[in-house]
Amino acid sequence: MNEIRAITIFVRAATLGSLRRAAVDQGISPQAASHAVMQLEKELGVRLFHRTTRKLTLTEEGERLIGSVQPALAVLSSALHDVRRSKEEVGGILRVSAPRAFGLPVLWPYFEEFQRLYPDVQLEVQFDDHFTDLVTERADVGFRGGPPPSAGSIARRLVPIQLIVCASPDYIERHGAPRNIDELAAHRCTGYRRANTGKLAQWQFQVGDEIVYRDLPAALCVNDTELETQAVLSGLGIGQLGSFNATPHIRSGRLVPLLTEHITEYGWVYVYYAHRTEQPLRVKTFIAFMIERMADNRNFFLDPAELAAARASRTARARGKKRGLVK
Repeated sequence: MNEIRAITIFVRAATLGSLRRAAVDQGISPQAASHAVMQLEKELGVRLFHRTTRKLTLTEEGERLIGSVQPALAVLSSALHDVRRSKEEVGGILRVSAPRAFGLPVLWPYFEEFQRLYPDVQLEVQFDDHFTDLVTERADVGFRGGPPPSAGSIARRLVPIQLIVCASPDYIERHGAPRNIDELAAHRCTGYRRANTGKLAQWQFQVGDEIVYRDLPAALCVNDTELETQAVLSGLGIGQLGSFNATPHIRSGRLVPLLTEHITEYGWVYVYYAHRTEQPLRVKTFIAFMIERMADNRNFFLDPAELAAARASRTARARGKKRGLVK
């Protein structure tokens, strides 16, 4: 860096014809400018300037050096300008990693909106179910669901993930609804096979202060959460779905939440990134954009009032059946 600085002062002095003017141009003292050029001459072992009290001219070696370094300095200056501009303009490549499970149903609409607002950003999106090491895989921003990312990255909670047992109204009409966890074994249930491990996911339930896990036989097994949601919507079975998939269908009446007293919170959707400072503006803008739209967004989970209403509705329906008021 000292050599580059000295070469820059040398070029400015040759261009302006004065070490004093070069010093003013570079924001340093004349003594510092003179010392830098003298050190450069000492390092190279040649004299670069003929100096008099009134005139500064290049030696033959100085002429050769300036002819060689000026194009390189121009390239370096342009490269540094481009990097500095990334702090001022929302543009350039932005690499984002997210799980397939909620990449398309949850994140993608916001990615599209961001792209429309900032067309100079080139989004590179990778949907992958394993945890992305941002440094190793050269990603700028990652998303994940469940527990928080390990130490070494900065994470921000966005929305909770609830595991909700659901069935379609058609399924309930044909097969009835389980009144407790044990009765699930007598029903057709869907299963989700984890893409990263190949194992069938256990169902989990909140029972008092504990989380209880059950292995339920799958009448239909898939490795994609959207496919499982579609299977439940089609009445093929009861499924335990993530709230980000189930919530809009529950609110529209296409799905009915069951056993709501046993809903568990699987964790949260997190956005995570490597550095809080010295980020390109495109990265800062994207993180702020996603936090603004997703943090505590009720489109993706059921609040306590909705859960209480669902329980009350199921209770009233069960009592009505006992009295013969509901078919």
